Amino acid sequence: MKVKVAVSNRHVHLTKETYEKLFGDSNITVKRYLNQIGQFAADQTVTLEYNNKKLEHVRIVGPFRSYNQVELLKSDLDYLNINEFVRKSGDIKGTPGITIINGNNKVTINEGVIREERHIHVNTKDKDKLNLNDNDEVIVNNLFNAFIKVSDDGYFEMHIDKDEALEYNLNTGDEVEFINK
Repeated sequence: MKVKVAVSNRHVHLTKETYEKLFGDSNITVKRYLNQIGQFAADQTVTLEYNNKKLEHVRIVGPFRSYNQVELLKSDLDYLNINEFVRKSGDIKGTPGITIINGNNKVTINEGVIREERHIHVNTKDKDKLNLNDNDEVIVNNLFNAFIKVSDDGYFEMHIDKDEALEYNLNTGDEVEFINK
């Protein structure tokens, strides 16, 4: 089976409360909508700080969530000297924290820094005809594994981070083939 690739860069997902601590009462605004239904890259960016090292211009991805999550690349984690926690989105328990900065406003989160696992989004209405279930593990291009992420707002595409895309010579819009493991 084939699926298109979407390459993801570092980004943050914030709670409304954290966003307001950083940006006050200004509204989050849409830079561009993402293929995943209801999600968008915001105009707003933040700086991340860990052990006196900073990553600037890190994009916020909306809408707001019930938890803060910072998704970094392996190269970012190496630069910041943070142990790598490869996790599924939302699985943040026991992960490192980080300081999120906008100007003079700072919020330190105690956990939430991950490198997200490669995954393929599938819409709930399509899972049966594709014979795929949530958390199935698949093999992509006979090179690496990814898991299936089924949701009501899922748009059929594979998410891989920028470092992995470079490693496997993939770009947004490329098609890859995958089989059930």
